Amino acid sequence: MTACLFDLDGVITQTAKVHAQAWKRVFDLFHIPFDEVEDYDTYVDGKPRADGVRSVLAARHIPAPDDLVQEIATRKDHLFLDLIHKHGVQTYPGSIRYLEAVRNAAKKIAVVSSSKHTSEVLRAAKLDHLFDAQVDGNLAEDEHLHGKPAPDTYLRAARMLETSAHEAAVYEDALAGVEAGRAGGFGLVVGVDRAGQADELRRHGADVVVHDLSELLQQP
Repeated sequence: MTACLFDLDGVITQTAKVHAQAWKRVFDLFHIPFDEVEDYDTYVDGKPRADGVRSVLAARHIPAPDDLVQEIATRKDHLFLDLIHKHGVQTYPGSIRYLEAVRNAAKKIAVVSSSKHTSEVLRAAKLDHLFDAQVDGNLAEDEHLHGKPAPDTYLRAARMLETSAHEAAVYEDALAGVEAGRAGGFGLVVGVDRAGQADELRRHGADVVVHDLSELLQQP
Protein backbone atom coordinates (compact mmCIF):
# COMPACT_ATOMS: atom_id res chain seq x y z
CA MET A 1 0.00 0.00 0.00
CA THR A 2 1.32 3.45 -0.92
CA ALA A 3 -1.41 5.52 0.75
CA CYS A 4 -3.68 5.41 3.79
CA LEU A 5 -7.09 7.12 3.84
CA PHE A 6 -8.61 7.67 7.27
CA ASP A 7 -12.10 8.54 8.37
CA LEU A 8 -12.05 11.09 11.19
CA ASP A 9 -14.91 10.68 13.68
CA GLY A 10 -14.58 7.39 15.54
CA VAL A 11 -11.31 6.42 13.89
CA ILE A 12 -8.89 9.21 14.83
CA THR A 13 -10.94 11.45 17.10
CA GLN A 14 -13.52 10.52 19.71
CA THR A 15 -16.02 12.89 18.12
CA ALA A 16 -18.35 10.10 16.98
CA LYS A 17 -19.67 10.08 20.54
CA VAL A 18 -20.19 13.84 20.36
CA HIS A 19 -22.04 13.53 17.05
CA ALA A 20 -24.27 10.84 18.58
CA GLN A 21 -25.08 13.10 21.54
CA ALA A 22 -25.94 15.97 19.22
CA TRP A 23 -28.19 13.75 17.10
CA LYS A 24 -29.96 12.47 20.21
CA ARG A 25 -30.60 15.98 21.48
CA VAL A 26 -31.94 17.29 18.19
CA PHE A 27 -34.26 14.34 17.60
CA ASP A 28 -35.53 14.69 21.17
CA LEU A 29 -36.50 18.27 20.32
CA PHE A 30 -38.67 16.91 17.52
CA HIS A 31 -40.00 14.01 19.64
CA ILE A 32 -38.44 11.48 17.27
CA PRO A 33 -37.07 8.31 18.93
CA PHE A 34 -33.30 7.95 18.51
CA ASP A 35 -30.83 5.61 20.20
CA GLU A 36 -27.30 7.02 20.52
CA VAL A 37 -25.69 3.66 19.74
CA GLU A 38 -27.91 1.50 17.57
CA ASP A 39 -29.62 4.22 15.54
CA TYR A 40 -26.43 6.24 15.21
CA ASP A 41 -24.52 3.25 13.81
CA THR A 42 -27.36 2.17 11.54
CA TYR A 43 -28.73 5.40 10.12
CA VAL A 44 -26.36 8.35 10.41
CA ASP A 45 -22.75 7.34 11.08
CA GLY A 46 -20.45 8.36 8.22
CA LYS A 47 -23.17 10.01 6.15
CA PRO A 48 -23.73 13.67 5.26
CA ARG A 49 -26.08 15.28 7.79
CA ALA A 50 -29.09 15.59 5.48
CA ASP A 51 -28.76 11.97 4.37
CA GLY A 52 -28.63 10.91 8.01
CA VAL A 53 -31.79 12.84 8.80
CA ARG A 54 -33.60 11.25 5.86
CA SER A 55 -32.49 7.77 6.94
CA VAL A 56 -33.85 8.25 10.46
CA LEU A 57 -37.13 9.74 9.25
CA ALA A 58 -37.59 6.93 6.73
CA ALA A 59 -37.00 4.33 9.45
CA ARG A 60 -39.69 6.02 11.56
CA HIS A 61 -42.07 6.32 8.57
CA ILE A 62 -42.07 10.10 8.96
CA PRO A 63 -42.38 12.32 5.85
CA ALA A 64 -39.13 14.13 5.04
CA PRO A 65 -39.82 17.45 3.30
CA ASP A 66 -36.67 19.43 2.55
CA ASP A 67 -37.44 22.19 5.04
CA LEU A 68 -37.75 19.71 7.92
CA VAL A 69 -34.60 17.87 6.88
CA GLN A 70 -32.62 21.10 6.73
CA GLU A 71 -33.96 22.36 10.05
CA ILE A 72 -32.99 19.16 11.86
CA ALA A 73 -29.59 19.05 10.12
CA THR A 74 -28.83 22.69 10.96
CA ARG A 75 -29.83 22.34 14.60
CA LYS A 76 -27.71 19.21 14.91
CA ASP A 77 -24.75 21.10 13.45
CA HIS A 78 -25.10 23.89 16.02
CA LEU A 79 -25.39 21.40 18.89
CA PHE A 80 -22.26 19.56 17.73
CA LEU A 81 -20.23 22.77 17.58
CA ASP A 82 -21.45 23.81 21.02
CA LEU A 83 -20.34 20.46 22.46
CA ILE A 84 -16.83 20.52 20.99
CA HIS A 85 -16.33 24.16 21.98
CA LYS A 86 -17.32 23.32 25.55
CA HIS A 87 -15.50 20.02 25.92
CA GLY A 88 -12.73 20.02 23.30
CA VAL A 89 -11.71 17.13 21.06
CA GLN A 90 -10.20 13.91 22.35
CA THR A 91 -8.24 11.49 20.18
CA TYR A 92 -7.61 7.75 20.25
CA PRO A 93 -3.96 7.33 21.36
CA GLY A 94 -3.57 4.09 19.40
CA SER A 95 -4.71 5.83 16.23
CA ILE A 96 -2.20 8.64 16.73
CA ARG A 97 0.62 6.13 17.17
CA TYR A 98 -0.47 4.37 14.02
CA LEU A 99 -0.68 7.62 12.05
CA GLU A 100 2.84 8.52 13.12
CA ALA A 101 4.08 5.06 12.13
CA VAL A 102 2.47 5.43 8.71
CA ARG A 103 4.15 8.81 8.22
CA ASN A 104 7.49 7.37 9.29
CA ALA A 105 7.00 4.66 6.67
CA ALA A 106 6.78 7.44 4.05
CA LYS A 107 3.22 6.61 3.03
CA LYS A 108 0.82 9.30 1.86
CA ILE A 109 -2.03 10.09 4.24
CA ALA A 110 -5.48 11.62 3.72
CA VAL A 111 -8.42 12.28 6.00
CA VAL A 112 -11.83 11.62 4.44
CA SER A 113 -14.89 12.78 6.36
CA SER A 114 -18.46 13.76 5.59
CA SER A 115 -18.18 16.45 8.28
CA LYS A 116 -18.02 20.10 7.24
CA HIS A 117 -16.04 20.80 10.42
CA THR A 118 -13.09 18.52 9.68
CA SER A 119 -10.56 21.37 9.67
CA GLU A 120 -11.87 22.74 12.95
CA VAL A 121 -11.77 19.32 14.63
CA LEU A 122 -8.24 18.62 13.36
CA ARG A 123 -6.99 21.99 14.59
CA ALA A 124 -8.61 21.48 17.99
CA ALA A 125 -6.91 18.08 18.23
CA LYS A 126 -3.61 19.52 16.91
CA LEU A 127 -3.53 16.95 14.10
CA ASP A 128 -3.84 19.13 10.99
CA HIS A 129 -0.11 18.78 10.25
CA LEU A 130 -0.32 14.99 9.80
CA PHE A 131 -2.28 14.82 6.54
CA ASP A 132 -1.21 15.28 2.94
CA ALA A 133 -4.79 15.69 1.70
CA GLN A 134 -8.26 16.34 3.08
CA VAL A 135 -11.68 15.56 1.65
CA ASP A 136 -14.55 16.79 3.79
CA GLY A 137 -18.19 17.75 3.56
CA ASN A 138 -17.37 21.17 2.14
CA LEU A 139 -15.34 19.78 -0.75
CA ALA A 140 -17.94 17.09 -1.37
CA GLU A 141 -20.64 19.75 -1.63
CA ASP A 142 -18.56 22.01 -3.88
CA GLU A 143 -17.69 19.15 -6.25
CA HIS A 144 -21.08 17.41 -6.05
CA LEU A 145 -19.56 14.21 -4.69
CA HIS A 146 -21.95 11.60 -3.37
CA GLY A 147 -21.55 10.84 0.33
CA LYS A 148 -20.71 7.46 1.84
CA PRO A 149 -21.65 4.65 1.19
CA ALA A 150 -20.82 5.88 -2.33
CA PRO A 151 -17.04 5.75 -2.87
CA ASP A 152 -16.74 9.26 -4.36
CA THR A 153 -14.98 10.98 -1.46
CA TYR A 154 -12.41 8.21 -1.02
CA LEU A 155 -11.72 8.09 -4.75
CA ARG A 156 -11.26 11.88 -4.72
CA ALA A 157 -8.72 11.56 -1.90
CA ALA A 158 -6.82 8.89 -3.83
CA ARG A 159 -6.62 11.22 -6.83
CA MET A 160 -5.36 14.05 -4.62
CA LEU A 161 -2.60 11.73 -3.39
CA GLU A 162 -1.90 10.61 -6.97
CA THR A 163 -2.39 6.97 -6.12
CA SER A 164 -4.73 4.29 -7.43
CA ALA A 165 -7.47 2.79 -5.30
CA HIS A 166 -5.96 -0.69 -5.31
CA GLU A 167 -2.74 0.74 -3.85
CA ALA A 168 -4.52 2.51 -0.99
CA ALA A 169 -6.01 1.39 2.32
CA VAL A 170 -9.22 2.75 3.87
CA TYR A 171 -9.74 2.95 7.65
CA GLU A 172 -13.35 3.27 8.81
CA ASP A 173 -15.55 2.70 11.84
CA ALA A 174 -18.85 3.30 10.03
CA LEU A 175 -20.80 0.70 8.08
CA ALA A 176 -21.36 3.25 5.31
CA GLY A 177 -17.63 3.93 5.29
CA VAL A 178 -16.41 0.36 4.85
CA GLU A 179 -19.09 -0.06 2.19
CA ALA A 180 -17.63 2.96 0.39
CA GLY A 181 -14.14 1.50 0.59
CA ARG A 182 -15.30 -1.79 -0.88
CA ALA A 183 -17.33 -0.08 -3.62
CA GLY A 184 -14.29 1.98 -4.59
CA GLY A 185 -12.11 -1.07 -5.16
CA PHE A 186 -9.54 -0.13 -2.53
CA GLY A 187 -6.72 -2.56 -1.87
CA LEU A 188 -7.48 -2.89 1.83
CA VAL A 189 -10.50 -1.88 3.91
CA VAL A 190 -9.91 -1.83 7.66
CA GLY A 191 -12.91 -1.70 9.96
CA VAL A 192 -12.38 -0.14 13.39
CA ASP A 193 -14.90 -1.66 15.77
CA ARG A 194 -15.80 0.96 18.38
CA ALA A 195 -19.38 -0.24 18.84
CA GLY A 196 -19.36 -4.04 18.99
CA GLN A 197 -20.28 -4.45 15.33
CA ALA A 198 -17.34 -6.44 13.97
CA ASP A 199 -19.52 -8.88 12.04
CA GLU A 200 -21.51 -6.05 10.48
CA LEU A 201 -18.31 -4.26 9.45
CA ARG A 202 -17.14 -7.43 7.70
CA ARG A 203 -20.50 -7.91 6.01
CA HIS A 204 -20.38 -4.35 4.69
CA GLY A 205 -16.92 -4.76 3.20
CA ALA A 206 -14.10 -4.71 5.77
CA ASP A 207 -11.20 -7.05 4.98
CA VAL A 208 -9.80 -6.71 8.49
CA VAL A 209 -11.50 -5.61 11.72
CA VAL A 210 -9.61 -4.29 14.76
CA HIS A 211 -10.70 -2.65 17.97
CA ASP A 212 -7.84 -0.15 17.85
CA LEU A 213 -5.41 0.83 15.11
CA SER A 214 -2.48 0.12 17.42
CA GLU A 215 -3.16 -3.57 16.69
CA LEU A 216 -1.79 -2.90 13.19
CA LEU A 217 1.47 -1.32 14.28
CA GLN A 218 3.47 -4.26 12.99
CA GLN A 219 2.13 -3.57 9.49
CA PRO A 220 1.56 0.17 8.98
